[in-house]
Amino acid sequence: MKILIYETTDAAYMAARYLSEKHDVTILAEADQLPERFANLDVSFVRGSGANVTILEQANAAKMDLFVACSAVDEGNIVACWTIKRIADIETICFVQKMELYQNLNYDDQSRYQTTYDIDTVIWPERLLTQDIFRIVSVPDAVDVEFFASGRVKLFEYRIKEDSEILNQRIMDCSFPRNVLIVGITRENNLFIPQGATTIELNDKVIFMGTGPALDILAARFFKKDRSLKRAVVIGGGNVGFLLAQQFEEAHLHVTVIDLDRQRCTYLAERLKNSLVLCGDGTDLELLENASVEDCDTTICVTDNDEKNLLCSLLVKQISNCRIVARVSNSNTALLFDRVGIDVVVSPLEAALKDLLNHIQSREIDILALIEGGQGEVVRLTVPENFEETRVADLRFEARAIIGVVQRGRQIIIPNGETIIKKHDQLKFFTVTADVEAIKKMFSR
Repeated sequence: MKILIYETTDAAYMAARYLSEKHDVTILAEADQLPERFANLDVSFVRGSGANVTILEQANAAKMDLFVACSAVDEGNIVACWTIKRIADIETICFVQKMELYQNLNYDDQSRYQTTYDIDTVIWPERLLTQDIFRIVSVPDAVDVEFFASGRVKLFEYRIKEDSEILNQRIMDCSFPRNVLIVGITRENNLFIPQGATTIELNDKVIFMGTGPALDILAARFFKKDRSLKRAVVIGGGNVGFLLAQQFEEAHLHVTVIDLDRQRCTYLAERLKNSLVLCGDGTDLELLENASVEDCDTTICVTDNDEKNLLCSLLVKQISNCRIVARVSNSNTALLFDRVGIDVVVSPLEAALKDLLNHIQSREIDILALIEGGQGEVVRLTVPENFEETRVADLRFEARAIIGVVQRGRQIIIPNGETIIKKHDQLKFFTVTADVEAIKKMFSR
């Protein structure tokens, strides 16, 4: 696929880094040259504006299959998508940062105003991040949560602590509930696919996959079931903090929002029905104490500054045993958050990347989830017509992978070695990102 990416923002780099491995990528930007971090990527470069028809023609826009606009200016992205539609009828994906623009471009009632210049997909990373955070904090002690097949299949990721029942046990010796599999383990920031003889160690992040009811039983039996979410503190009243508070209110939870900007606090207080809004600095220890952070179940640090989120998180750790969720934009900073013991680290760019990739993948294979900063993937693949029925135990994978779920019509199967894989089955398998293509080729022959 030929892909034209507009500008060199963090989102553009994230997309180019991932997509250039499998696609022909061209970067269009107004800078004289590409930033240094793009130097190791296999991409072409065209200098100019995405709103300039002549420049788009120089970039061979008419021969492109996809246009991704991710400059720092929302209006520039929108105009660039509209402009390229004048040259060719290609798919456009537009990144936006403003809630109002996202709502306007996605408003269902506006379908009657459709034109040939409409943007095909609008990605608002903060909205996707909000969804990720709410899903994670809804499961006590989990550091990552994903739902598939309308919630009938789930993925839970847990960090192994000193009091864990499965610490220092081999996977084959653990008595997990039926319909639960361990599909991956992250150890010292490296993700790998375990075997039955793999021993679970302290601080491992273990990834479980299975049916919804079975994973709920797992959570109750092996992880803290007495920490249901009742009260949350949100530090940062921007879009993410506001949307989270709205979702917490809908779930009938007590939520306190802390933000430094007085005007923003007024905005929040007028629009949130049952939340307590405090105007102050989330790095003020006295304010955190007055907000009764020590009594909350989770604190979520979602300002737009990584360093402030880290500092707020560390201060909360001094006065509370609650679960801490922190927003981070820089992948290098994310490793620091993890090493200092922040429970859950989330990124708007990673949330956006998953959404972007789902629009790019072929119909036969879809990326359902990115795990551990993109080291691992949960991938959906439909078994082709010419596939011969084969037991899972007889499959010869060219790379390490675990089939976590077999969906056959409405039937959900958590497979074992005797499970038969049939044509038209929809498989959800877990593997490291580098091996996805090798697994895909197995089922495309």
